Amino acid sequence: MFLICGEALFDVFVSDDDRLDSLTLKARVGGSPFNVAVGMARLGVRNALLTGVSNDLFGNRLASVLESEGVDTEYLIRTERRTTLSVVGVDDVGLPSYSFYGAGSADCSLTKNDLPSLDDSITGLHFGSYSIVVEPVADAVAELASRKENRFMSLDPNIRPGIEPDMNVWRRRIDVLRQSATLIKVSDEDLTHLYPDNDPVDVIHHWAKEGPKMVVLTRGANEIIAVRGGDLLRASPPEVTVVDTVGAGDAFQASLLASLSGSDFAINSLPSERLQKMLSQAGRAAAITCTRRGADPPSHAELIR
Repeated sequence: MFLICGEALFDVFVSDDDRLDSLTLKARVGGSPFNVAVGMARLGVRNALLTGVSNDLFGNRLASVLESEGVDTEYLIRTERRTTLSVVGVDDVGLPSYSFYGAGSADCSLTKNDLPSLDDSITGLHFGSYSIVVEPVADAVAELASRKENRFMSLDPNIRPGIEPDMNVWRRRIDVLRQSATLIKVSDEDLTHLYPDNDPVDVIHHWAKEGPKMVVLTRGANEIIAVRGGDLLRASPPEVTVVDTVGAGDAFQASLLASLSGSDFAINSLPSERLQKMLSQAGRAAAITCTRRGADPPSHAELIR
């Protein structure tokens, strides 16, 4: 079973009413790790989510959605702290901006004392987004990553400056986690935040030399680039009509992890052509998600159709 660690929240989408003094709000479940867990479950991969979940109305709904999607809820830490809300504005081309309301919230308050022991049933770990930088959950994440032993571990930084604007904090936390990572998936937007003066392709080459078996760079509608040892792999996502890009990177991550889990995470021994197909399929998963509102990753049937 794959254990995914990080946040669970509600994305609140805002649209204008006819009246100046009102707004229409529509909320969808979200949070990058939450989306990855749902995405992997829809692709038939057994997984669990480790996060703090509130006993409030929103938290109970998050837990119910996980159960309905087939995500194992054994590792949820229930608490009286409130659920994080992310208010999402979407521009004319579907790119989101986020405002977070979650200081001291359930998913940010996970501690080292909440960490489970990892038995042989846990074959892989995934970390990402603001849970890797916000204390105390960031310290818990770092501790769990240090216990990974011989397990597969993936990392998706998924930078959120609205929660932690100091890029030095992000760089420091990411540098620690990537030493343990088997796979890193990062977007060009993430790397622009982290290293604004560097070419993103140069950065992933540098990271690939320092330990991960593969580093994948996503570039929105543009070419996907991956570095595995001396191999440079490329794939292109399909063109679609974009509603919004919320959760697209998470759908990509879920699809790639699902494909790799079916190959026993043998990144080094997989033929380049096989890896390119996995990247292309992950690009399709992201593209499908872009065609609908909010983080709504595709099922296996949708992906292969």
